[in-house]
Amino acid sequence: MTVMKNPSPRLMAVDILNHIEEKGAFAEPLLDAFLTRNDMTNIHDRRLLTEIVYGTLRMRDRLDWTIRQFYRGNFVLMETWIKNILRTAMYQMCFTDRIPEFAIVDEAVEITKKRYSAGSGLVNAILRNTIRKKDEISFPEIGKDPALHTSVLYSHPLWLVERWIKRFGIDETIALCKANNDVPPYTLRVNRLKTTRNRVAEDLLHDASDVRTTLYSPDGLIISHPAVSIRETASYKSGHIQVQDEASQLIACLVDPKPGDTILDVCAGTGGKTTHLAEIMKNRGRIVAIDVNDRKGESLRQSAARQGITIIDARWGDATRDMGNEFHEAFDRVLIDAPCSGLGTLRRNPEIKWRLHEKTLKESASLQKMMLDRSAVYVKKGGVIVYSTCTIVQEENEENIEDFLSRHRDFHQICPPETIISSIMDERKYFKTYPHRHGMDGFFGAVLVKI
Repeated sequence: MTVMKNPSPRLMAVDILNHIEEKGAFAEPLLDAFLTRNDMTNIHDRRLLTEIVYGTLRMRDRLDWTIRQFYRGNFVLMETWIKNILRTAMYQMCFTDRIPEFAIVDEAVEITKKRYSAGSGLVNAILRNTIRKKDEISFPEIGKDPALHTSVLYSHPLWLVERWIKRFGIDETIALCKANNDVPPYTLRVNRLKTTRNRVAEDLLHDASDVRTTLYSPDGLIISHPAVSIRETASYKSGHIQVQDEASQLIACLVDPKPGDTILDVCAGTGGKTTHLAEIMKNRGRIVAIDVNDRKGESLRQSAARQGITIIDARWGDATRDMGNEFHEAFDRVLIDAPCSGLGTLRRNPEIKWRLHEKTLKESASLQKMMLDRSAVYVKKGGVIVYSTCTIVQEENEENIEDFLSRHRDFHQICPPETIISSIMDERKYFKTYPHRHGMDGFFGAVLVKI
């Protein structure tokens, strides 16, 4: 492979997609790393790179379906890098209108020639055939096979679409898939320890074309078309804001912590929810935040310092194991923001849908049950466990809670606090959000009290 100086956004997009597919990387941190490493300061190039990467990931199944119609070989055996050159070019031809088709083809061929030793003829032939025969591209008909039609046209794995059709029906499944393919908003959480939402909204108008408050979260802002990276704004550097989806913000509201509480966050990660808890507590009390990844713990400590938070004790810990007597019945509230399939975050992490299989859901559920069982001994009598996920499948959500309650008679489920708007609770007292219903990520939550 030949190294090219000053790579174009289209070449970088191919490299990023190759890493994602071959090494299991996630798009967001990889994209950030590429932008930083290549010192890409041109805002138009940054936006083009971001659109191609995420657009190709979102629409990958539909793009592959189209490529197969103009490729005579076995598409499964095609090399990853050729697939991604074709996918990125096909995405630009099918879903953008700013770039002439001939220019898209020429650059795809040029990338192939300079980056790899072979394949330019194949890339050229498939893309030019696509342009000539665009009107002949066919997709599965909804009347003949609703699941396959939805899977291909709206680019989601067939097994997942079939599950959702059984649960939601065809119309709502299509709405959900469409919403998953939308570009998510830039959603921020305002640090109430340092400032107010109105003040931050005024400040951010210098960096964005529009700023509005979130509908459900009392601390959220949504901004449009930021002129610079959020992390480069004065508001971020001063600790006034944190990047966080609205549904994720609502988990701290679900916990409903009080100043002076002692709280355990058993899967704290980099601390988006942990720091929000501390802010709601007015930085009074104690939060023990554990995670099995030391790097995430260090990120949490840095984030807390930036936001002026001093009550978080970030530690290494495995939520599937007993953490010792000092933890037993020591906490007023325990948050289990459990590792999960992430199927509620496909707008932001579209790569997830191409990695998951149904057996993954069972593996996640098994891990989540272990965390629930361990956490039961940490909460005081009269205290609560809040279980949350960023997924919308029942194996990881309702079924886990039902299983836990059947084996732990000293717990029962209660209604979420008044901080949660009733329209995002179902009749069984579960907190649920969906991209197509609420315009935010898909989250689940349950509040369990120890009696």
